[in-house]
Order: sequence, then C-alpha cells, then structure tokens
Amino acid sequence: MPLPPNTTPAPPSIFVPGMSPAEPKPTPLPTHLKDEDTQGSGNGDAVSSPPNREEFPQPRLRVHLNDVTDTGTSILLSSINPSAVFPNAVSRVQRALYVSPSTHGWHIPSTRSVTLVVRDMDGVAYTKGTDLDPEQHKEIHLSSRYVASIVANRRAHEIWGVLVHELVHCYQYNGQGHAPGGLIEGIADWVRLEAGLAPPHWRQGEEASKNWDAGYQHTAYFLQYLEKRFGEGTVRRLNEGLRGKKYEEKPFWTGILGKPVEQLWEDYKNELENGN
Repeated sequence: MPLPPNTTPAPPSIFVPGMSPAEPKPTPLPTHLKDEDTQGSGNGDAVSSPPNREEFPQPRLRVHLNDVTDTGTSILLSSINPSAVFPNAVSRVQRALYVSPSTHGWHIPSTRSVTLVVRDMDGVAYTKGTDLDPEQHKEIHLSSRYVASIVANRRAHEIWGVLVHELVHCYQYNGQGHAPGGLIEGIADWVRLEAGLAPPHWRQGEEASKNWDAGYQHTAYFLQYLEKRFGEGTVRRLNEGLRGKKYEEKPFWTGILGKPVEQLWEDYKNELENGN
C-alpha cells in the first residue's frame, strides 16, 4: 500500500501520518555530542535514561521487524539497543512537553503503547494511531531503507533523533486538529533540537526567508527563540494551549505570549539580522 501524502499528524485524537524529512546528504557526527551519548558502551547501547522517568506513566513499548534479513533492519539493531534507546527517547519527550503528571496542571496524554515498526518503505518515518484505539495506541513506522542510507558514524545519532521526533507526535496536542501542520512538526523538531539530536545540516537563519509555520527545523529554531525570550516552559505552555480547544491563531498566541505570532516572527527575524 503506498504511503500517505506528506501531511501533518493530528495527535492525539486523529492521527494523520506525517513524513519526517530525510537528511540531504551524509554528514559527520557533531562534536558537541560524546560517543557515549548515542552509542553507550560502543555496541549501540544508549546512555542511562534521564532522571525522574518514574514520574510519568510509561507506555508499553514494542518493536516489530517486518524482515529480520533486511539490511536496514540489521544496521538498526547493530547501531542502537532499542530496549535502552526507546524508553530513553520517551522520557526525553515527556520531560520536554510536560512537568509531571501532578504539577502545574499539565495534562499528559494517556498514551498506553507505542510500537516501532521497522519496514522497507519510501521516506523516513511517520506516526499514526492504531485501528484498535488511535488515541491511546500509536505506531511509528521507520524506513529500513532510510536507515541503510545513513552514513555509518551517524547511524545511532540519526535513528535516535528520528525516534524522538516521531514520539513527540504520540504526546503532543493539536488544537482539535486545527493547529498548523508547521507548528506540529516544529514542536517535534524543537524537542529533537533541545535533546542535542539535531542533524548537522540544520542551520539557524535559513528560516528567515520562510514563514513562521514552515515547519520542522525552521519552526523549531523560532520556538527555541521564544523559549529563551519568554522563559523555560514556553513551548510546554504552547502545547498545553493546544489541548481541548480549537486552534485560532490570534487568540492562541496573544493569550499565551501577549503578542500575535506575526509580530513575534518579525522580532525573531530582527534578532537574526542583528546577529543575536
């Protein structure tokens, strides 16, 4: 069955698959991350999970390998240890978007299970709800063909980054399906950026010629600016604002940050132009 078009996922009530963008070309591992941050003991193990993971309800995590003889599948298993990297990525996403289940009224979605499906397909990855229960049970489909294309010294880092991005779609809100796709994808890449898992080809400043909701890393850098300007937890507040009510642009942004998003975007572009 062909993949769905490159549309935006609508978590958590209705999930429409959204494709993660591929890296344009092989790139070396960033020097700001130590090897043990992505490969642990050297056999693909991840580092120990972030602290306070027990504060959040943990979903049941599953891995489904369509073909164990597939080259990309073999590379994935030799690059990371899913039993370590998968729960670590979940913890990173939960802590990025929420404080704790009982603090400040943050309402974390009741995601009960996430299944990583590794299979031969076009694209990179997408996330969807299962037919059984699209709100509580999610599937992340990862292309083994893409995994096989990653340069050897970037495999663990890139797989981990894609997994973090897709897991955000399992835990974020979407303004009852009306939030811009660029904002949804931008939040996912912002979490990846904050986790230190950005690919080397991402460059801040390229988004200045685009709109604020261009999505992916372009919107992620804008969100990073807002997080610094308005304080830690700003993106959490934006995500919480997308819960339980229809997204309407002007009241959404002015209600949370006191200014319309167009003005915030102009402020951000001015910061870029001034070299700040």
